[in-house]
Amino acid sequence: MTWLQSAVRRWGWRTVGVVVTSFGIYVVIPSLITLLGAWPDLGQVRPWWFAILFVLELASFAATWALLRVALPHTSWTAVATSQVVGNAASKVLPGGAATGGVVQGKVLVQAGQPGAVVATALAATGLMSTGVLLSLPVLTVPAVIIGPPPARQLQLGLLVSFLLAVVVVALGTMMLTWDRFVLVVGRVAGRLIHLVRRQVTADSSAAALVVQRDKVAAAFAGRWHGALVYAAANRLLDYAALVAALYAVGAHIRPALVLLAYVVALALAMVPITPGGLGFVEAGLTTLLVLSGVDADQAAVGTLLYRLVSYWLPIPLGALAWGAWGLRHRLQPGDPVPPL
Repeated sequence: MTWLQSAVRRWGWRTVGVVVTSFGIYVVIPSLITLLGAWPDLGQVRPWWFAILFVLELASFAATWALLRVALPHTSWTAVATSQVVGNAASKVLPGGAATGGVVQGKVLVQAGQPGAVVATALAATGLMSTGVLLSLPVLTVPAVIIGPPPARQLQLGLLVSFLLAVVVVALGTMMLTWDRFVLVVGRVAGRLIHLVRRQVTADSSAAALVVQRDKVAAAFAGRWHGALVYAAANRLLDYAALVAALYAVGAHIRPALVLLAYVVALALAMVPITPGGLGFVEAGLTTLLVLSGVDADQAAVGTLLYRLVSYWLPIPLGALAWGAWGLRHRLQPGDPVPPL
């Protein structure tokens, strides 16, 4: 019996939840105060960097739209884009995080005329594809840190690194979708590692589960999974490129491989369910890792703030505007199917 199970039995879920949430708030508030203190320093950033970051994040979003449209080829680009923007914004401000965002996104797609079962399958498949790319990044992080470019080259190679990583991710994804032996080996290795902390998970059960999930993705993207892999990789690596650009904009000196390490940890912190989108946890973790990697503390704070401005805060008003426009369109045409644009 773990300490958490023992605590739950003794004090109940609510008490444990209050303690965990209180600890989370204790961690979040100082990091948010630090970032707010760095806000005036954004005035020293060249204006064109804001445009570059916006374009990179918009391209990252567009890759997600293209990925979803591969799974739902008969859905209009307007409906796909609106659903993603609205769902993303909802996941950042509503309790439940990504789960709530998925429900909101599904609602928009159903209103666009897609059957609920088809939408559920498509969202599950795209989620698995994106998760697969996310899980592959830690595997690439260690060798990237070891064999990364010399410090003299710094962040200038950031976009090149993101492109090369995207190629590697697509290659790994292709192997996962086409080579059964590779899937079984990966599943067994993962199972042995998971078994160290969860005894009920074995190498064989992990491999079998991985094969099942792989088959679901392959079926959802039948005949189109090459494009899906490219779009899923582009989504993550363009977002990583935005972080690289944010650090370069504030004059930071750090190897792109170390930025990748910090980025992977930030993605993991974004999944912390205590705050929407990992608010506070991402900022604290990302800033700390950048400082440990050799970035000046002030540059780390401003660079993190600049990146989160376009990746976390900007999508919220965009999602609100998209939701309002979508709702207005349906009120103007009550009961009518939404025509493709």
